[in-house]
Amino acid sequence: MITNIISERKLDIISSYIARYEKIAITCHVSPDGDAIGSTLGLCHFLKGMGKQATVVIPDMPPRNLIFLPGTRDIVIYTQTAEKAEATLKDAELIFALDFNALNRIDKLSTPFQEATAKKVLIDHHLYPEDFCDVTVSHPKISSTSELIFRLIYQMGAFDKMSLASAEAIYTGMMTDTGNFTYNSNDPEIYYIVAELVKMGVNKDRIYTLVCNTQTANKLMLNSYAICHKMELFPEYGAAMISLTRAEMEQYKFQKGDCDGLVNVPLSIKGIRFSAFIREDRNYIKVSLRSQGKFPVNTIAENHFNGGGHLNAAGGEFYGTIEEAIARFKEILPTYCVKEI
Repeated sequence: MITNIISERKLDIISSYIARYEKIAITCHVSPDGDAIGSTLGLCHFLKGMGKQATVVIPDMPPRNLIFLPGTRDIVIYTQTAEKAEATLKDAELIFALDFNALNRIDKLSTPFQEATAKKVLIDHHLYPEDFCDVTVSHPKISSTSELIFRLIYQMGAFDKMSLASAEAIYTGMMTDTGNFTYNSNDPEIYYIVAELVKMGVNKDRIYTLVCNTQTANKLMLNSYAICHKMELFPEYGAAMISLTRAEMEQYKFQKGDCDGLVNVPLSIKGIRFSAFIREDRNYIKVSLRSQGKFPVNTIAENHFNGGGHLNAAGGEFYGTIEEAIARFKEILPTYCVKEI
């Protein structure tokens, strides 16, 4: 049994938008992860199955390990074809904003997004959504935006119209945003949804292998280097940190997705309850945070790294040098005193 968590009023409005409009664009946050790609493709395949002209438009490249998902090669990527991305948003009659809660999370797509005359619908699971859409569906207690897309389709009574491609994308998003169902995943309804997706033909074992076990030698060497040479432990706080500069990543021919899961590694050490991965990106410092127990890493992300997320999995951005970001992390450890929580 799946609880109807989207209000009937919002559901009716979204349903009417889908029925009325043909040209639909779907976008997500910068540096898209599995949930961002899974939710956008999941919704896109569903809308195409209803005969709509649906297009996914994202700020930059998706991770390499998600390219196996049907539809990834049709995604319009701003960093590759900016004019096409802007034109798609401009021509759209309806735009879905998925897996982000603030306009700055879509980077250079924010201007064409704001200028677009289309009706806009936000569907997200992060805290404190900004008011930039006509309809906002925000449920921070839900494990992933991909789960919300499933719930939307299910609550619309259109589950029978979901294709296998849509189901595979949604499952991938749910799996990756819960660390293969190891955090933020104690809601029994998650497994009812998984069961329904598997009944549709989703091969969960195959998807896990393609996402997590299709690695390059460079990726393994980069992760080994990071753990061996760049991991710092703070046992007095039950914390750990791994950091990587762009130069270090380029030494191992870094590609998007090569560091996925690295932030979780220190949590396997006895006594470590809080882990951070800080890496240098082109225009900012990317910060990923994970924890065990009741320690709220989303609070740290919100208060110190311009981000947010869930109790045990959150992230953000730091605008400055990587040395300053590392210093910020070390400064806050005594304040939060993880080991005592």
